[in-house]
Amino acid sequence: MDDVRREQALREASVPTLVMCLAQITRDPRWLEDPFRPKRDISIFAEPSGGLSPQAQQTVREAMAQVLDELADGRRTLPPLPDGDALYRMMSVCVGEHVPREYTGMAMEEMGFVDRGIGWRTPPAPERLEAFETLVVGAGFSGISTAYRLKELGIPFRIVEKLPDVGGVWLENDYPEAGVDTPNHFYSFSFAPNLDWTSNYSKRDEVWAYQRRVFDEVGLRPYAEFGTEVLSMHWNEGAHAWDVVTRGPDGSERTRRYRAVVTAVGNLNRPKLAAIPGLDTFTGEAWHSGQWRHDVPLADKEVAVVGTGASAMQFLRTVAQQAKKVTIFQRSPQWARPPQDYHGTVSTESRWLLENVPYYYPWYRFGLMWRMGDGLLPTVRRDPNWPHPERSMNYRNDRQREQLTEYMLNELEGRPDLIEKCLPAYPPYGKRILIDNHWFATLRRDNVELVTEGVDRIEGDTLVTSGGARHRADVLVLATGFEVGKLLWPMDIRGRSGVALKEVWGDDDPRAYLGLTVPDFPNLFVMSGPNTGLAHGGSVIFVAECQARYITSMLREMIEGGLADVEVERTVHDAFNERVDAEHAELVWSHPGMNNWYRNRAGRVFIPMPFRLVDYWGMTTEPRLDEYRTGTDG
Repeated sequence: MDDVRREQALREASVPTLVMCLAQITRDPRWLEDPFRPKRDISIFAEPSGGLSPQAQQTVREAMAQVLDELADGRRTLPPLPDGDALYRMMSVCVGEHVPREYTGMAMEEMGFVDRGIGWRTPPAPERLEAFETLVVGAGFSGISTAYRLKELGIPFRIVEKLPDVGGVWLENDYPEAGVDTPNHFYSFSFAPNLDWTSNYSKRDEVWAYQRRVFDEVGLRPYAEFGTEVLSMHWNEGAHAWDVVTRGPDGSERTRRYRAVVTAVGNLNRPKLAAIPGLDTFTGEAWHSGQWRHDVPLADKEVAVVGTGASAMQFLRTVAQQAKKVTIFQRSPQWARPPQDYHGTVSTESRWLLENVPYYYPWYRFGLMWRMGDGLLPTVRRDPNWPHPERSMNYRNDRQREQLTEYMLNELEGRPDLIEKCLPAYPPYGKRILIDNHWFATLRRDNVELVTEGVDRIEGDTLVTSGGARHRADVLVLATGFEVGKLLWPMDIRGRSGVALKEVWGDDDPRAYLGLTVPDFPNLFVMSGPNTGLAHGGSVIFVAECQARYITSMLREMIEGGLADVEVERTVHDAFNERVDAEHAELVWSHPGMNNWYRNRAGRVFIPMPFRLVDYWGMTTEPRLDEYRTGTDG
């Protein structure tokens, strides 16, 4: 890049990120002091200036230009990575607030300064490794994380995936404008940074392409069997292994034995169809949002949309632009955040910074991790002294409510009818917080109607509400979510006792230790399991990497220690779930003012994680064998 374009790139840069790069490259302590200390900013994408004066900003840019010149002509070399003490101080300066020391190890991994993977303490004999073939069920982000770490250790494994390619939820969900609502530079693997995202919130095709690229670059495709579904898994006590029955793309069934099984199927993989009487008699075209029919044109059609969650929030704008009329059936309103940079692109200059300024990407990612992570959790915890528990959890949560309300009122100004329908009465974050994809603007269109009565029944081409109103439709889109309670359904999984896991969990009450392991089901690890979802912020890929480390660490313990099987002690499992329930009793997802898909019919919260990211990272860094019942081949 010529000097003019480089100067432009540095003008666009995040100054706090540049300050951290200068501090790390030069080791000059002045960059961690005033006037270069950034101000605190709680926005996901912080103000690029960092609150620094124009003069201080220019000093930073000029210093970085000089450092880049020195690196280019060999007058300067990059120093060793900072140690924990240095990083501890730098993290707090970067975000303008105190970052506890306990985050240092987690940040080192997330920033790519330390590899999250593990190695052998005592390299095992080849025959010992061969005896531990492991099955990974699913080739989405979780499956990729685990398979990558297994391959790294040399543990033999196979991947089976019911879909025709890698991707999981990002392969299946290709509805209009499907995309991430977590910034890409955080929503990506720590071991496979992507410096070339075209958007901070990329759409489905770009995310899927990233998955495929990583999958192939780390060499996982030869281990994968696509179009292959697991039908059953039965524990074989004599062999200390799982007998797994799969059905291949040609319909043939096969039984194969694996020492361990990792389910990486997620919980958003089985569409939930609304139980509407007469649904099967609808005379038009109907589909679930997760199975979009791109072959059906919507022009001049009257479209009915049942559901107003994350998928509908994303696809409504496009559907309303195409259809003659759209009628949306809303069970309850949703809080939505302003679309800060949601529709923006990553400029050529910004991508140049990520690729060419040493440490720019790690520090940019750290800022996103901090602002998207644990800082939100205290705002959704119940304050017993707060005088307005019906509308918010505490003072900070009430401020969030005020800000979101103000945004909504501005978007719907002059439409009191829509304000009444769209303004939630429950606390922010009680349901999954959404990003406004021109939702409110689309509701104002002349061809869009928002109905706040449920659909009672369907009669031919007409949806009849509980109040008797009739709405004709040519096309019906069910944006009704997924069967999150039926985790691992419909696989028939039977452990030591022969009891099916689906009987243990029922239809909507899955429980596991760390969201990963279940008594009576040895050598089975459930990724994206109960109470590991992120509702307060963060990236699901971070959780997947934590779980992959735990699983591979456990397999290392077994292989090096001569263990044939491990089964979590029931007392450990039960105590953990009691702790989960006690935590959730104080958090917004248990608030009585709304229903959400995080809770089961009994009101128990089984999807979100109640802990900080750093807590879960600490829980999953190393397994404790004293929490498990272990067996040997003898």
